Amino acid sequence: MLKTTAAILIAACLLLSACGEQETPTTENTAPENETVSSVPSEKSNTSNAVEDGLPSSQDSLEQTQEQETTEDKKEQHIEKTYHMNENYYIKPNDEKGEKKVVLLTFDDGPKEAEMINGLIDTLDKHDAKAIFFVNGYRVKSHPELLKLIYEREQIIGNHAWDHEDLKKMSASEAAKQVTDVQHIVKETIGVKPEFFRPPFGSGNDALKETVKQNGMLYMTWSNGSLDWDKSTQNKPDKVVQNVLDQLNPGSNILMHELPWTVEALDNLLTKLENKGYSFVDPRSIELETR
Repeated sequence: MLKTTAAILIAACLLLSACGEQETPTTENTAPENETVSSVPSEKSNTSNAVEDGLPSSQDSLEQTQEQETTEDKKEQHIEKTYHMNENYYIKPNDEKGEKKVVLLTFDDGPKEAEMINGLIDTLDKHDAKAIFFVNGYRVKSHPELLKLIYEREQIIGNHAWDHEDLKKMSASEAAKQVTDVQHIVKETIGVKPEFFRPPFGSGNDALKETVKQNGMLYMTWSNGSLDWDKSTQNKPDKVVQNVLDQLNPGSNILMHELPWTVEALDNLLTKLENKGYSFVDPRSIELETR
């Protein structure tokens, strides 16, 4: 009897063991040899797959988005329009209580050389000043990197026509092309169009002014000429300074150029202007309509 009972128990244990082995799956039928199966892919796996597929990782995408937003914020920085230009090209505050002892700094005929541009902007930065750099299209075409230099150093770009020729002597269509071609190449190079226009030699007419207006720009010549371009001032930085001071009035729109002696004169000039109680108007704060 005992032998029979023991035999039955042994048989039952063998049967249960066989059933357990059948219910337990092996990995041999679910994955190739030497590979690990995971039901939840890791972030690292996603990143690796994205890179292999030629797609940016989530981290790269985030960094690119942040960089793009920072660039757009810089370009779209809002500056309140607190000044306007009168018919004589002087800069005046919109509010009677606004600061009247200001000057507008401008440099024509560039972009020429990185050394001069950096020299001018180093001094402007020292005095926390902004200026308009009026550029010729043919120069931008030859050296787009110099236009980018001015823009990246947060100065303002102005349109000075494609060639440095008298637009008043051209037909209306020829003069218009001189204006619009510069708008196009500047936009293609730095992503924004100029908002200020100055004709070469200060020479223009009503048709040119209308073209400038249609292109969303403020037309100007100047009210204070440094004469840095004249032979009498060449290589004489002190003369550049004195010429400006001799014509100085509140709201002076000062004409200068990208010239070595102007670079040398600029720090002394801005220091003397500050000592006389003048500050430097940000061109972006000027309305694009003449009053």
